[in-house]
Amino acid sequence: MLELKFHPDVTSEIKSSYLWYQAIIELPNTWPSFQKGFKRYLLSQFPFSVIYRQNANIIYVVAVMHNSRKPYYWVNRT
Repeated sequence: MLELKFHPDVTSEIKSSYLWYQAIIELPNTWPSFQKGFKRYLLSQFPFSVIYRQNANIIYVVAVMHNSRKPYYWVNRT
């Protein structure tokens, strides 16, 4: 089996890509409504959006979708 190695800069890239997690938990109603009652959080450094819905004490992430490729593939997941 091949060994997987990362360039040192990958650590900071991974950390910045998950900043959306903290932002959504702290301010779930900040981002605009999108489709079927979901909200859309646009990732600033990546061409992706986090599609989620808040129900009581749960934030349900239905997709982390690429903004240019099949943008509505997640719709049947609702």
